[in-house]
Amino acid sequence: MSQDHIQDGEIEDSYPTSARNQVKRRHDRGFYDHATVHRILDSSMLCHVSYVIDGQPYCTPTFFWREGTKLYWHGSSASRMLRNQSRGERVCLTVAHLDSLVLARCGFNHSADYRAVMAFGTAYLVTDPEEKERALVAMVDRFFPDRTAGLRQSNTQEIKATSFIAMEIEEASAKVRAKGVADDDEDYALPIYAERIPVRTVLGAPEPCPRLRDGVTRPATLNGYSEGRLLEDALRDAYFAQYPTG
Repeated sequence: MSQDHIQDGEIEDSYPTSARNQVKRRHDRGFYDHATVHRILDSSMLCHVSYVIDGQPYCTPTFFWREGTKLYWHGSSASRMLRNQSRGERVCLTVAHLDSLVLARCGFNHSADYRAVMAFGTAYLVTDPEEKERALVAMVDRFFPDRTAGLRQSNTQEIKATSFIAMEIEEASAKVRAKGVADDDEDYALPIYAERIPVRTVLGAPEPCPRLRDGVTRPATLNGYSEGRLLEDALRDAYFAQYPTG
């Protein structure tokens, strides 16, 4: 579900806004266009899914991925989250990136730079055999392109033990702060130290399994996950390798 809006002279797809997803405070930090929302989603592999069971709220962290305007996540077929969401439950999926810590000249203006998304929709259990087969591949290849083809194939029991939940994004919003220190004008004259501390998740050196057989080397398809790269860059590159058109 989307609508068009004009931005910088171009027509872009946006998620519709309502009382549910509209950014209430600091409207200037709110974004609803697909490009911004999807960029934040595709730079992460961990989300939090919120839902309610018998009046009790829950929030479950899990790996996820996007295909167009649809989100997928997976888990054990016996999990409480998947059993509940398989009945067509309303859910909210969130992703957040912490980009910096901001130390200002007064406590009120201490803050952080961040990028976050809230996506709303109705979750459903993936039961179509073809869709589940695609999901079994995507849950690996979305993060590590072309890896599934070289792996031992999952057996019947493993496939049975894995379930997938999907959700068409009905509404979504992104909220972004990227301004660093922002003190009141009169406070800049105060002799108080202030700074922005960047925060990044950086990949370390790969640690090969000590039980690798002789002659087994790291495939070139994993070059994107190299020491010193930002995790979000590696994840975004992997996404477009798997889904070239976005």
